[in-house]
Amino acid sequence: MIYGFLESFNDTPMFLFLMILGIALVGGGIPPMRERSRRRTIENELPSFLESLSDSVGAGRGLQEAMMEQSTANEGPLASLLAETLKESHASSFEASLSSFAARSRSSQVQRVMMLIETAIQQDSSLRDILADLSMDYERLNDLLNRRESELQGRGILIILFVSIGLPVLIAFIVGLFAPASQGFQIGAFNTTFSMFFAAASAIAVGVSGRMMGRLKDVLWWLPLWMATSMGIYLGVVKMVGG
Repeated sequence: MIYGFLESFNDTPMFLFLMILGIALVGGGIPPMRERSRRRTIENELPSFLESLSDSVGAGRGLQEAMMEQSTANEGPLASLLAETLKESHASSFEASLSSFAARSRSSQVQRVMMLIETAIQQDSSLRDILADLSMDYERLNDLLNRRESELQGRGILIILFVSIGLPVLIAFIVGLFAPASQGFQIGAFNTTFSMFFAAASAIAVGVSGRMMGRLKDVLWWLPLWMATSMGIYLGVVKMVGG
């Protein structure tokens, strides 16, 4: 069945090439998505973590003790990463473990917070007030980032769906209805040209969507698959409607 389906597209080798390439590149597109999801989860957990640290430090605990307490009391990637880093701190200084934790988080927010904490320790500043202020600041920042990200992601997905799926279906339905191959219309070259056009349009839509969301490098992994999807939808609907 799959072989017969692919055989019907023998006159469009570009579609077969893009489909194979797209499936192969999916493996490269998934890790950046997972890493970004992990990083955003850590950043969303950061304000509540800082607030709890502020309360613990205000209750008279030391910063290292408060961090160990929070790493065992909470769940999530931030707490697990902190617990793992603190276990390794026995072989190094506490400041070195903070730097290691910041680097392993791969989050600019966490790295900035750890740098401010190290500076506060060196200057013997009030950690309770600093942690409380940082908690409120990053809570507001993440709320804005999440809202903006949600809006841009919705718009980006809408652009991709319209250009890569909606438009090819509409044009293919019109072509198949008014120029069906079952009635002798010779539109092979026309269909090849239009399928290439939709592949190019789909590539532009994916690029624009990725640029809008600030993830252009990540979405490039999915570019061939969306191009092949757009071509396959157009050619498939034309064959289904026009015979």
